[in-house]
Amino acid sequence: MHSSEDVAFARDPSRFLAQTSLGTTAARNLAHTTKSPPQMQGISSRWLLRILPWVQVAGGTYRVNRRLTCTIGDGRFDLDVNGSRIRVIPQELREIPLLREFTDDEVLTGLAGAFTQSRAAPGDVIAEAGQQADRVVVIAHGKVDKAGQGEFSGQVSHGTLTDGDYFGEQCLAAEEPWPYTFTAMTPCTLMVLDRAEFARIAARAPELAAHITAYGARPQPRTNRRGEAEVEVVSGHSGEPELPGTFVDYDTSPREYPLQVAQSVLRVHTRVADLYNEPMDQTEQQLRLTVETVRERQEHEMVNHPEFGLLHNADPARRISTRTGPPTPDDMDELLSMRRQTTFFLAHRRTIAAFARQCTRAGIFEPGTEFGGHHVVAWRGVPFLPCNKIPISDTLTSSVIALRTGEDNGGVVGLHQTGLPDEYEPGLSVRFMGIDDKAVISYLVSAYFSVAVLLPSALGILENAEVGHYDGAGER
Repeated sequence: MHSSEDVAFARDPSRFLAQTSLGTTAARNLAHTTKSPPQMQGISSRWLLRILPWVQVAGGTYRVNRRLTCTIGDGRFDLDVNGSRIRVIPQELREIPLLREFTDDEVLTGLAGAFTQSRAAPGDVIAEAGQQADRVVVIAHGKVDKAGQGEFSGQVSHGTLTDGDYFGEQCLAAEEPWPYTFTAMTPCTLMVLDRAEFARIAARAPELAAHITAYGARPQPRTNRRGEAEVEVVSGHSGEPELPGTFVDYDTSPREYPLQVAQSVLRVHTRVADLYNEPMDQTEQQLRLTVETVRERQEHEMVNHPEFGLLHNADPARRISTRTGPPTPDDMDELLSMRRQTTFFLAHRRTIAAFARQCTRAGIFEPGTEFGGHHVVAWRGVPFLPCNKIPISDTLTSSVIALRTGEDNGGVVGLHQTGLPDEYEPGLSVRFMGIDDKAVISYLVSAYFSVAVLLPSALGILENAEVGHYDGAGER
């Protein structure tokens, strides 16, 4: 094999006859190069792992004890969507308080089949306050404004409903007027169950009619504004009135969070580990990048896992939708007002940029804040921390997560177990698995973790934040 200088000499010998010193190509044969450690594009800031308070879970499972909550039926509908065809899943009807404890699947299937699909254009009034409520409406797709009469004049907004939300369920148990006016903000696809059709099915199903009668006669438990069983207290009295007896009831089936695991097997050939360790330890560099990858997967699961991930564990009452598309200061104010002591917002960088554009458009200058030695975007003093694990959909929508953290605050906490055998980092172990007959060394890299939400108010999500709006484009 010929060097580049040999080739050059063959092409132009006269150039080398005039050379008076050693060339750089030859000199490199006697010199070491200065090398960087192996670099990896997949390493992110991983703010969530860095700032969550971590709780030691010695038993492998963390139990969240709460007061007894009596509120039921406050979830969302999951719908079966197949192209333009949408179907109500029968079991999802138990999200309606009236049907929460109704277990006859055959009748539920009949009720689900009685829903009809309809559409509403932006600005269409779906239901008007004061008129007789005559149907249950489930929003399959779109945004609906929920407005009521203001104290002095005009209407005030009580929030935005979006995919999976429903309204009108009170009309199934009794004849009542619409309490709010519901207006389509975007093109909406709706699934509608008429009260008259519900009554016809109930007339043919004695078990449903009996359930409705029993539901109306059943005394409703007294609750506080959070849906927890009321604790009887009197105040402002004088003399010696009889004081109420009370107790604080607990949830008899508290949620438990078992530690999850992210694992990989690192393989290094003994020849590489023995001969190529200068100036860097090959095994150590392989292990470093493997650990980085495991930690990236850990944060991804803590955000996206369907059982314990933050995006899937926010209480439905703590989820709001953007009103106009992109995340605006008004949206962030509403998200911020839903909890005390919000520690930080977590969002994709493109979502943070979209919010900054809306601030610029509104003429608002947000100076940001110092957080963890970094200057970051902030809103009302609460830092926006980037997280590339929060997905952006094909339609360029994403979410903003707001968290209150800490066990003492009833917030969000990370779960891990330290003191593992062959622990490499807190909650992460690297265990030697042996050398096979191909002279390959194997190491098992394992990270044990989870994340727990102690109180529903600790976690809130702004959904449907559109990140593709720019000046002069996509204005509404």
